[in-house]
Amino acid sequence: MNRVFQYHITTEDHDKTISSFLMERGYSSQNLKDLKKQPGSILLNDEWVYMNRSVQAGDELRVIVQEAGSSEHIPPVQISLDIVWEDEDILIVNKPGHMPVHPSQNHHEDTLANGVAYYYASMGQEYVFRCMNRLDRETSGLVLLAKHMVSGAMLSRMVMRHEIDKEYVAYVEGRIPQEGCIDRPIGRVPGSTIERRVDELHGERAVTHYRRLAYDPDRDYSTVLCHLETGRTHQIRVHMASIGHPLLGDGIYNPENHQTVRQALHCRRIRFRHPITGAIIDVSGEMPADLRM
Repeated sequence: MNRVFQYHITTEDHDKTISSFLMERGYSSQNLKDLKKQPGSILLNDEWVYMNRSVQAGDELRVIVQEAGSSEHIPPVQISLDIVWEDEDILIVNKPGHMPVHPSQNHHEDTLANGVAYYYASMGQEYVFRCMNRLDRETSGLVLLAKHMVSGAMLSRMVMRHEIDKEYVAYVEGRIPQEGCIDRPIGRVPGSTIERRVDELHGERAVTHYRRLAYDPDRDYSTVLCHLETGRTHQIRVHMASIGHPLLGDGIYNPENHQTVRQALHCRRIRFRHPITGAIIDVSGEMPADLRM
């Protein structure tokens, strides 16, 4: 995936080195190392220059990002994608339930990554798969992907700073309080590579804010809106189970419940500031048919 960035140098950035200028705009040190390996990637007033060159007010700086090759071990497979946003820098897909994000030993050609690889291969474009918010296989909803190494570095930094706001809808057993905050650490269950639990001694801090949207007294379940302050594995599922309101259909944390065909969790909205343009991106993904109750 190739991308060209054009910068007009103002007096504010006069006499800065190109490397400093780009770092201030969110490029990572790894981005700069990769660009150095690409002949003609840095053009100052249409002249190929090195990163230590200083810029002057009035200069035109062009950065040409060229990524040769696609992700290894991700074969392109024709899979229907529900794309809710795409531009030169990012892709947002509404993933269905029962679909893994990344290939694994048991899921080599039926993942979101396979479908995205095919999507770009069909247009003759090479693509490195960079997922910013991995969802569990059974969880549906919005998945944010970077389309090149620069947006990938910027979005990764935003993820670490908790600057990407995600909104989940969950169906849970019982009548949950109108709203609340669960601040309980989460860690692995000893002996398991998958299961998590609230672990006050060894777990990592995890914070989930929730608000009840509706309650169905006939079927005794609540529709809950969740915002994550942290992003631990299985966080909503573990936190809801820990307060006595496990998710419907959750095979790990509520195995006796079969009210839904899968764990009733959907990432329905994602909001963040675009890493390149600075514009606010606020998109929603339609609730899938298998969770419409």
